[in-house]
Amino acid sequence: MRRLVALLAVLVLVDTMLYTALTPLLPHLAHELGLSKSRAGVLVAAYAVGALIAGFLGGIAATHFGPRRAVLIGLGSMGIAGIGFAFADGFWTLFAARLFQGAGSGFTWAGAFAWLLAATPRERRGEMIGTAMGAATFGAMLGPVVGAAAALAGRGPVFASLAALSLVLGAWSLRLEPAPCEVMAFAAIARALRNRRFLLGMALMSLGSFLFGVLAVLAPLHLSAAGWGAAAIGAVWLVGAALEAVQAPLTGRLVDRRGPLLPTRIALAAAAVASVGLATGARPLAYAPLVVLAAIVYGAPFTTAFALLADGAEAVRLPQGMAFGLMNVAWAGGAVAGPAAGGALAGAAGDWVPFALGAALCAGTLAVLRGRGSARRVPALPGRA
Repeated sequence: MRRLVALLAVLVLVDTMLYTALTPLLPHLAHELGLSKSRAGVLVAAYAVGALIAGFLGGIAATHFGPRRAVLIGLGSMGIAGIGFAFADGFWTLFAARLFQGAGSGFTWAGAFAWLLAATPRERRGEMIGTAMGAATFGAMLGPVVGAAAALAGRGPVFASLAALSLVLGAWSLRLEPAPCEVMAFAAIARALRNRRFLLGMALMSLGSFLFGVLAVLAPLHLSAAGWGAAAIGAVWLVGAALEAVQAPLTGRLVDRRGPLLPTRIALAAAAVASVGLATGARPLAYAPLVVLAAIVYGAPFTTAFALLADGAEAVRLPQGMAFGLMNVAWAGGAVAGPAAGGALAGAAGDWVPFALGAALCAGTLAVLRGRGSARRVPALPGRA
């Protein structure tokens, strides 16, 4: 169990590291390639587009072929993408490499979490999910450091080394006992999409990725326009992700003890406040702490969403691999809309518009959860307070 948790923690760490590595590189690439805010948003969103395309396929692979094989497919795609990103010399080549990175993550996440839950007692589910999400946020913390290194030393050696790492992880995966395949149950998908707990998990996953997508495009460009370099921008994300890595396991334990609704409400309220603050376009010394706060609170709904999805899938007898394939689709939908729409709206009307939209979405979701009868619509888990 410990070796499996360690492997899966490293898998999601590397995946999120690749996702956030673009953050401090974005101003450099925008200058090098002459990218507008809209096109920069498209480049950020390409990863999520790949995850959206491959998310459901990853769920099918994790269910029909087994979680380990899905992980191996994802690692192969990520390795190829790393080579492409290392040597790409134009926007469309970078877009294609980023697309392949996201497609690999669709397989890796579906396989990794299905593998994890197959070996985890139900009463420790929130804790294990929180541990994995803590590793993911640690990867998000390392990503900007990797991106800053690539900006200083060149993309070639940095991303080629990360491509080689996928081979090491594949060899490690083959040394562990695989989880059994599950029976494909497409009828259970329809049941899951009528289950309120499962749908809430999907909605929270989309909202969290939307908020992060807006932040990943606009915050580095705002700080760069104020004269901050790649290293300084990477340091902001480093601090935010370090604190988020602490937050995720704590949120998971709170989910195990009190259910998912309480931490979700706290996170949504804090995320609305952070979004309003970012919408003001404050000077860097005030803006950077708001970015750190946003990184912490935008991530909390991911942990509660995972718990809701896992329990909703169990209630309707949906295989966990398929559940996390659908999770990838939900995450990718928000991660496509956040950077693409955020960049386009900011270019047309100013940065305050997408951040204000994010605050409104958080407030609206919080109002729904706090509405009359919400506790009955999303009941506490059996055995939990």
